[in-house]
Amino acid sequence: MDRKIDLNADLGEGFGRWQLTDDEALLASVTSANVACGFHAGDPVTMRRVCELAAERGVRIGAQVSYRDLAGFGRRAMDVPAAELAAEVAYQIGALEVFARAAGSAVAYVKPHGALYNRAVHDAEQAAAVVAGIRMSGAATGAGGPLPVLGLPGSRLLAAAQRAGLPTVEEAFADRAYRADGTLVPRSEPDAVLHDPERVVKRSVRLARDGEITAADGTVLGSAARSLCVHGDTPAAARLAERIRAELATAGVQVRAFA
Repeated sequence: MDRKIDLNADLGEGFGRWQLTDDEALLASVTSANVACGFHAGDPVTMRRVCELAAERGVRIGAQVSYRDLAGFGRRAMDVPAAELAAEVAYQIGALEVFARAAGSAVAYVKPHGALYNRAVHDAEQAAAVVAGIRMSGAATGAGGPLPVLGLPGSRLLAAAQRAGLPTVEEAFADRAYRADGTLVPRSEPDAVLHDPERVVKRSVRLARDGEITAADGTVLGSAARSLCVHGDTPAAARLAERIRAELATAGVQVRAFA
């Protein structure tokens, strides 16, 4: 078995004087950084700083695009017309690309955030709008070809990206509960986010080594995920990412970027 996996986390999730993620510490462990592009979090100074730090460490820079929802951290359900959403996705990618290029790097992939991520799992129109925005973006060839899309296996988003000729990458979540159908348990429900570090680390190793993850009802789900996400806004996220990477190495799993 060719055992390797990417480790991604959400970074740059703050603005002004408010900082949520420990970006520098997380960048010591992850191989891909999902950088907030200003719509759910992030501002120009934060985006520039994170891009510079990521470039220095050889970490791939991903655009984490969102609904325009700073007050709700991009986690509130919103109805955005498809044309408007496509333009806003392109806008966010383009903004991050400016700072990535200034740091000597480039936007290497795109991943939706929060409510947009979850909506694009089952909503074909919104998924197509995200893909249209990626294609519209001038950054679409910035990394040497069409930008890969990082998303949930079986989602409408990945299906739309494949139809459009964009590379797709399936991801799994170390610290989120799953339903038996492979979708995530909504954050509004109890125990949707896992807080026990030991459990999260063990799930991560099992996923990467054995291609399995257990749903909340005990169903064992198969997974071909090429990337594993650790949420940057969870308590002690940097330490958790460090532990996951160390345990993956001990288990013989190579951690490296997919892009």
